[in-house]
Amino acid sequence: MKFLQEFKAFALKGNVMDMAVGVIIGGAFGKIVTSLVNDVIMPPIGLLIGGVDFTDLKLTLKKAVIEAGAEVAPAVTWNYGAFIQQVVDFTILAFCVFMMVKIMNKLLRKEEKKAAAPVAPPAPSKEEVLLTEIRDLLKEKK
Repeated sequence: MKFLQEFKAFALKGNVMDMAVGVIIGGAFGKIVTSLVNDVIMPPIGLLIGGVDFTDLKLTLKKAVIEAGAEVAPAVTWNYGAFIQQVVDFTILAFCVFMMVKIMNKLLRKEEKKAAAPVAPPAPSKEEVLLTEIRDLLKEKK
């Protein structure tokens, strides 16, 4: 029973919930970046290099074995185009994360400056003001 209570306390901590939300949003963000790369960025690049789809770029190391019209052994290929595609995906995703972290750090610095700003000392109480006036009057009499 104690184990379940400890697990419940762990699972309901703010950091764990924040992390779970971050993982879910990160997965969705990854899909958006993949779509951006595959559907928006790579087609014009492919067009510039002769209408090539990067995912189709590969080097055949061993041709497929076909007997009686049926494929007995598939071809062995080195799919370097898919690798190029993944590198572009990663670069864009890393740049987006970098920009998000940079913006968050800038916002945190602003908050720290506000928190570190010198606080004006509190105004003296009525008693302190009265005692100060009495002290000054006594000094004048001497």
